[in-house]
Amino acid sequence: MTAARPVLGVTCCTRVMGTEFAQAVINRYVAAAMEWGDVAALLVPALPELMRASEVAPRLDGLLLTGSPSNVDPVAYGEAGAADAEGPYDPARDAMTGDLITAMLDLGRPVFGVCRGFQEINVAFGGTLRRDTSRNPDLLAHHAPQTATFDDMFAHQHDVTLTPGGLLSRGLGRDRLSVNSVHFQGVGRLGDGLTVEARAPDGVVEAISARVNRAPVVAVQWHPEWRTADNPDSQAFFRLLGLALRGELAVD
Repeated sequence: MTAARPVLGVTCCTRVMGTEFAQAVINRYVAAAMEWGDVAALLVPALPELMRASEVAPRLDGLLLTGSPSNVDPVAYGEAGAADAEGPYDPARDAMTGDLITAMLDLGRPVFGVCRGFQEINVAFGGTLRRDTSRNPDLLAHHAPQTATFDDMFAHQHDVTLTPGGLLSRGLGRDRLSVNSVHFQGVGRLGDGLTVEARAPDGVVEAISARVNRAPVVAVQWHPEWRTADNPDSQAFFRLLGLALRGELAVD
């Protein structure tokens, strides 16, 4: 018999559909992880009022925190009422993912993040977010102009330099990548215990990692799930995810 594949939990967002709320995740996140990581997947709803993260975490072999149109509420990192704070927000997702990260790491289970997920991990480790990565004249434009089409938004790219000897540098076999850039927010203060895995040319942190209870934590600010079939580096990212869920990813 074929051995059962590890099970990846994938976070949902709260979306409005017509006059109702829905739990949703874009297919490309789930499909890329399942195909290139060779894992099964379960969607985890952002319904913290009905379900505790501690009930779900023991049933998962790893967690993927997805990107989203919503931003992490500054309340989550102690900057409530910030003048430059912009939504939309998803407080139910903030609550569920914050608890899920803690619950998974307490169990020694891997946690991966993409874009919003990257930001959620930094906040969970006690870090803060900056909200100016698309409009600060001292930085690269980390998001395409608002007039860009959807495809052009993901075609907006810049290089990142991978930290020599870091997990991503070793795992991808590269020291530099060209990545898409679709984010308005980024790392302000780096969370305690996190290691920088990649930076943009302007110094903005683009990837982070950690090891907690022997479990790897890996997150990137870019979107490896976008057209993964056309990008070997993105495929390699999800292969690392699959290795992590199997306990085969060396993080030291």
